[in-house]
Amino acid sequence: MASGYTGERRVHLEALAELLPNQGLVSRMVGDDDPVLWVWHPSTGRQTIIFATPSNQGWLFLWSSGGQGSADDLERTAAALRRTLDLAQPG
Repeated sequence: MASGYTGERRVHLEALAELLPNQGLVSRMVGDDDPVLWVWHPSTGRQTIIFATPSNQGWLFLWSSGGQGSADDLERTAAALRRTLDLAQPG
């Protein structure tokens, strides 16, 4: 069953996804009832899943290795995500 935040979560994830190509990243929305954003870096092969969640400070995006960013500053969040996926080459 979908949470009460599903529609709002999807809007935030879609807004972030629109900026990711400017960072050289590719993404796809997955999950119907609880959407998440699957993001990958074509050059490094690194990938992660982005969760959007409400918090006391507004909506936050969370990803592996402790990454997080604010839905209120999408440009900064997209750049931080790029840095995370740039960190190591596969192999």
